[in-house]
Amino acid sequence: MNKPLRRIAIFCGVLIFALLARTNYLQYVKADELNTRDENRRVRIERYAHERGDIIVDGGKAVTGSKETEDSDFKYKRVWQDGPMWAPVTGYSSQAFGATQLESIEDGILTGNDDQLFFDRTMSMFTGDKKQGGNVVTTLNSAAQKAAFTGLGDKKGAVAALDPQTGAILALASTPSYDPSTFAGNSDKDSKAWQTLQKDKDKPMLNRALRETYPPGSTFKIVTAAAALENELYTDIDAKTNSPVPFRMPQTTQDLPNEGNIQCENVSLREALRISCNTVFGKISDDLGNQKMIDEADKFGFNKEVFTPVRADASVYPKDNPPQNAMAGIGQASNRATPLQMAMVASAVANDGKLMQPYMVAKRQSPSLDDIYTHEPEQLSQPLSGENAQKLQEMMKTVVESGTGSNAKIPGVTVGGKTGTAQHGLGNSENPYAWFVSYAKTDSGSPVAVAVVVEDSKATRDDISGGGLAAPIAKKVMQAVIDSKK
Repeated sequence: MNKPLRRIAIFCGVLIFALLARTNYLQYVKADELNTRDENRRVRIERYAHERGDIIVDGGKAVTGSKETEDSDFKYKRVWQDGPMWAPVTGYSSQAFGATQLESIEDGILTGNDDQLFFDRTMSMFTGDKKQGGNVVTTLNSAAQKAAFTGLGDKKGAVAALDPQTGAILALASTPSYDPSTFAGNSDKDSKAWQTLQKDKDKPMLNRALRETYPPGSTFKIVTAAAALENELYTDIDAKTNSPVPFRMPQTTQDLPNEGNIQCENVSLREALRISCNTVFGKISDDLGNQKMIDEADKFGFNKEVFTPVRADASVYPKDNPPQNAMAGIGQASNRATPLQMAMVASAVANDGKLMQPYMVAKRQSPSLDDIYTHEPEQLSQPLSGENAQKLQEMMKTVVESGTGSNAKIPGVTVGGKTGTAQHGLGNSENPYAWFVSYAKTDSGSPVAVAVVVEDSKATRDDISGGGLAAPIAKKVMQAVIDSKK
């Protein structure tokens, strides 16, 4: 072979080698990344080429479905039953705008592409059955969810309800909400519905139960009381505390006020929670110091994200100076919490001090309805001892029986709760948030703990209170759970 031909042969060899290297790189290194890129239309077409599996509530009721489409290369599109009510649980799955929450996290099961369904896919090749997605069985209780959603009504707010003994999420409502069916396809109509939701200043697509943090207000006094008991600052909930009125904020010339003309000087822990004394709990937070308050809040789940598996934002008990720490002890200053977090606080108290990991996926099922995954409840932490938890249960029970939470009473059921009216805005200029956290107890233990927050900016400021706006909603949710277990 002469020299020019040899050079051409070598050049061609290099090109072939480069082509082989590039092909293997794309097929074996970049394949997963390319398959999951939003721009890859083939993946989306395949995702909707067959019916998705369903998201299940109440152990067997589907709240999702699939509908065959016309004039589109996407054969099916997703539909939901009571979409606005369930959207904070399911999220959405849109041909044009992707997916969120369970529709996204459990996409592998719902499309049938998950490795756990390899056997079913293989069998389908031999039997000729068309490909189907698996089901995701949630822990949600439809009666409790309906009570939460209708209870909030046209108010802006959120509800989270847990089974204290397992951590199962029973209700997760957020208002205003949206109907994911309105933009499930890829038409101009779907696009217009999507754009309208994006521009809505009330943020209907924001999951307020998991992704919004609020000042918890006086509901946080449960955590402060737990810190006082666990650190043995006080051990007898009926003994007098060292609580002067006025209580001057540390390192300042400013007094911490109580709401109205309530008698808070040296009152017991039980009485301080019953009438919601700022001075008593502000001083407890100051007496314990910032680090001990942070440590106790951490045990309840503050300062880290929670995965249910849908992610909940981290609630925050801040590292701060003494005056701010005193304010954080009554749920103000930089203290922030999600409704899920405050339901976790009530849940730990109701469960004799054990905080269970919140979860909403009980099972995953194959298309043939065989269980391929079953969740085992697990303990997340022990924020307080059993003895101290029972003391707090007694204190919260008093709040409902003869204090600010009387609107949550349920005949024949033991209910414990705590109200909160959280100030916010520059100079507390905005309407406060109304909170209520509670638990119910029957002869078989505590089936439910609830947190409710209402951002009712339309109400008259004097009409906003946790006991007035939020407690009746919590009562309906607790009653729905109790009735569903009969």
